[in-house]
Amino acid sequence: MLLLISLISGLFSMLTAVYFYFYVSRQSIGTPRMKEISDAIKEGAVAYLKRQYKTLAVFGLFIAIALYFFVGYEISIAYIVGALSSALAGFMGMSVALKANVRTANAAKRGLNKAFSVGFYGGAVTGLAVVGLALIGISAVYYFFPDPEIVIGFSFGASSIALFAKAGGGIYTKTADIGADLVGKVETSMPEDDPRNPAVIADNVGDNVGDVAGMGADLFDSYVASIVAAMVLGTALLKEAGALIPLIISAAGIFASILGSWFVKANKNPGKSLNNGTYITCILFAIFSYIAIYLLNAEIGIFYSIIAGLIAGVVIGFTSDYFTSSDKKPVLKTAESSKTGPAINILTGFSYGSLSILPPLVGIAIATLVSFYFAGLFGVAMSAVGMLAITGMIVSADAYGPIVDNAKGIAEQSKLGKAVIGIADKLDAAGNTAKAITKGFAIGAAGLTVIALLAAYTEIGGIKILDILNPTVLAGAIIGIAIPPVFSALLILGVGKNAFRMVYEIRRQLKEIPGLLKGKAKPDYAKCVDIAAKGALRELVLPSVLAIIAPLLVGFILGKEALGGFLEGSILSGLVFALLMANAGGLWDNAKKYIEEGNLGGKGSDTHKAAVIGDTVGDPFKDTAGPSINTLLVVMSLVASIIAPLIAVI
Repeated sequence: MLLLISLISGLFSMLTAVYFYFYVSRQSIGTPRMKEISDAIKEGAVAYLKRQYKTLAVFGLFIAIALYFFVGYEISIAYIVGALSSALAGFMGMSVALKANVRTANAAKRGLNKAFSVGFYGGAVTGLAVVGLALIGISAVYYFFPDPEIVIGFSFGASSIALFAKAGGGIYTKTADIGADLVGKVETSMPEDDPRNPAVIADNVGDNVGDVAGMGADLFDSYVASIVAAMVLGTALLKEAGALIPLIISAAGIFASILGSWFVKANKNPGKSLNNGTYITCILFAIFSYIAIYLLNAEIGIFYSIIAGLIAGVVIGFTSDYFTSSDKKPVLKTAESSKTGPAINILTGFSYGSLSILPPLVGIAIATLVSFYFAGLFGVAMSAVGMLAITGMIVSADAYGPIVDNAKGIAEQSKLGKAVIGIADKLDAAGNTAKAITKGFAIGAAGLTVIALLAAYTEIGGIKILDILNPTVLAGAIIGIAIPPVFSALLILGVGKNAFRMVYEIRRQLKEIPGLLKGKAKPDYAKCVDIAAKGALRELVLPSVLAIIAPLLVGFILGKEALGGFLEGSILSGLVFALLMANAGGLWDNAKKYIEEGNLGGKGSDTHKAAVIGDTVGDPFKDTAGPSINTLLVVMSLVASIIAPLIAVI
C-alpha cells in the first residue's frame, strides 16, 4: 500500500507536468521571424542531444554488460531503467523549454504577468517530470527487486547520465557564451544576443542543453541518490519499513511542490514570486511530512531530521541569493572594482566566492549533527531526503531561468521593441538569481546526499569505523582530496580548448563575410553550433571516465577502508570547490549585468569590458565545473557502494 502511494504520487506529478505542457503549447508562437529563430535553437539543441545520447548509449551498454557479469543481472536492469528515466526527464524538460522560450517572448507583448506565467509553467514541466519519473522508477524497481542494494543500480544509471548531461552541456554552453562575449562584446562592442554574432544561436542552444537538460539530470541524480541511501540505511536499521519511509516522505514533497506551483503568481517582482512559491512549498512539505511520520507511527526524531535538512537547504539558498544578487554588497563591490580593470574584478569576485563557502558548510554540518542526534545515520540520510523532497519546485524555478533568457534573446533578435525587451530583461534578472540559488541548493543537497551514501557504503562494506589515523584510510583521503580539483581542471581546460575554436570561427566570419558587421548579411550559425557540439562531446570523455575509474582503482588496489577514506576526502574538497565556483561565477555574471543596466559607465565602457572578462572566467566556474562536481561525488559514491561486496572479500 505504501509503495502504491509512492507510485501514485509520481504519476500525479507526471500528469500535472503534462497539463502545464499543454498550457504552454497552446500559447501563440508570434511572428515568422520569431519562429525562425526558435526553430534554429530547437534544431541545434535536438541535434546535440541526439549526438550525446548516441555516445551515452554505447557507454551505458558497456557499463550494463560489466554490471551483469561482475555484480548481477538485477543491478544491470536497474541501471538501464535509471539511465533511461534520467535521459527521458532531461529530454522532456528541454522539449518544453524549446516551446516556452518563443512563447514567453511573444507573451511579453501582453505584459509581464502573462510572460511570467508562460515561462514558469514551462519550467514546472521540467521540475515535476524530474521528481515524477524518479519516484515512479524507484518504486517500480523496488517492487520487482525488493532490495535497496539493487535499487542502487537505478541511482547509478541516473548518475552516469547526469554526469554526461551536466558536464557535456556545461562545456557546450560555455564554449558558445565565452566566444560570443569575448568577440561580440569586448572586441566589436555588440550588444547581447545581437543577430550579427555568429555564436548567438549556439549560445541560446547552450542555455537549453546545459541549464535545462543538464541541471534537470543533475538534480534527478541527487534526488534519487538521497532516497536510495536512506532506503539502504533504513533497511539495515528498521527492516522493510525503513526502506519505505523515504519514498513516502518524497511523495509528500511531490504533493507540496505541485500545490506550491499553483501559488506562484506573477506580480511586479518576478523574483519575489518565485521565492514565495518556494516558501509555501517548504511549509506545506513540513506539514505533510509530519502527518506522514505520525500515520506511519515512526520515531518523531526522523521528522526532526527531515526539518534539519530542509532548513539547511533554505540557508544555502539564502547564502547564494546574498552573494549573487545584483542589489547586494558582494555584486556591487565586484562591479565597482571593475573600474580598475579585470584583475581586481577577478580577485574581488574570487574572494567573495571563497567567503560564500562558510554558511552552507556550517549549515550542512549542523544538519548532520542534529539529524544524527535525533535518528542516527538514518536521520542523516533522511535530512538529505528532506532537503531534496522539494526538488519539484526548485527545478521549476531553475528551468524558468534559461527559458526567459532565451525569450530575451528572441525578443532582441526579432526587434520586438524596447517595452517588450524591458519585460524580458526583468524576467531574465529573476531567472539569473533563481539559477544561482538552485546551483547552491544542488551543491548543498549533493553534500548531504554523499554523506548519506558514505554511510550506506560503510554499511554495505561491513566497515564499523573509518579511522583517519589509519595510514590506509589517510592515503585514500589524500587521493580523494585531489579528484575534484583535477576533475574541475579537465572540464575548464575543455571549455578553454573549445572556446578557442569558437573565437577563431567568429573572428573568421566577421572578417570574411561581406556586410556582416553592418547587418547586411547573415552569419553561419550552424558552423558555431557544430563546433560547440563536437567539442563538448570530445572534452567530456576524460573527466567522465575519471569519475568511474578512480574509486575502482583505489578500492581494488588499497582496499575497502582506503576507499572509504577516498570518499571522505573527495566529499570535503568537492564541496569547497563546488560552492566557490558556483557562487563566484554567479557573482561575476550579475556584476556585469549591473553595469549593463547603465551603472558605472554602462555598456561599452572600459568598466563594462573588465566585468565581461570577469564573467568569462566565471562562466565555466558556475555552469560547467561547479555544478558537475555534485554529480562526480554521487557517481563515485555509488560506484563504491556497488563494488563494496566485491572488495570486501579481497
